[in-house]
Amino acid sequence: MAERIAQNLAFINWTVLTGLAVGSLATVVLARLATAASKGFLGFTALCAAGFGALAYLSDGSLPAVAPDAVFHPDPAFDAPRRALLLVFAVLALVYAIALFGGRRAAGLGLGALVVGVVAIGWAALGWGGGFPTAVPLALQLAVLAAATGGGFAAMVLGHWYLVTPRLPEAPLVLIARLLLGVVGLQVVLFAVWEAVGTGGGGPFQPLVGPWALFVWLRLLVGLLFPLVISWAALQTARSRSMESATGLLYIDLGSIAAGTILAAGLYFGAGLLV
Repeated sequence: MAERIAQNLAFINWTVLTGLAVGSLATVVLARLATAASKGFLGFTALCAAGFGALAYLSDGSLPAVAPDAVFHPDPAFDAPRRALLLVFAVLALVYAIALFGGRRAAGLGLGALVVGVVAIGWAALGWGGGFPTAVPLALQLAVLAAATGGGFAAMVLGHWYLVTPRLPEAPLVLIARLLLGVVGLQVVLFAVWEAVGTGGGGPFQPLVGPWALFVWLRLLVGLLFPLVISWAALQTARSRSMESATGLLYIDLGSIAAGTILAAGLYFGAGLLV
């Protein structure tokens, strides 16, 4: 089982990098439109999103052929458009970062880059999930993984910003921490739905006791329930302006969310399970 996951590490890496890119840029766009977050934080995080997007583009070009007995079979017709979308995303995110450093609002540019990133995720789901409509659950899973992973990264960066600029208002971190808590909560709900409908060809809740049960339980306990508690704690400390505590919690949160993303991607590409 671990061997099957190891065979698909390149696809897991793609999921993490793309999630960091699209999710962190989504957080920047939201923070720019709805809060008074500093241009330094916004520009730096958008620049990181561009970097993650470039790495995702490079990793996409190195995706290996899957084994004949793999549980998913990529459609090569989707490869070139997906890579082009990732490249366009990285370029637009870079231009957006430069605009933010210059103090510009650049709402259209940010939203445009975000749309391209979301389309890239949807295109990946179509190519790896068997086309429409069977790829819709995978597209939803990848989008929520991106929101959690990239949102966790952006929240951690913002928390760190308060350590060097303590006079910043707490509203931006409170909003982002609240949204991160909501996204992780949504992941818990989706986990229950995926298990109830029996994704991967098994019966309802069969993955909890089947051959992949150890990894499924790790996904639930380490990658969902633990970050749910940590996200709630980070929100409470941000509200009370205990920014050092909030930042420390967000570091832990990002680590557990990233671990959960790796487990979720490994279980899909290795066993065909949505968790």
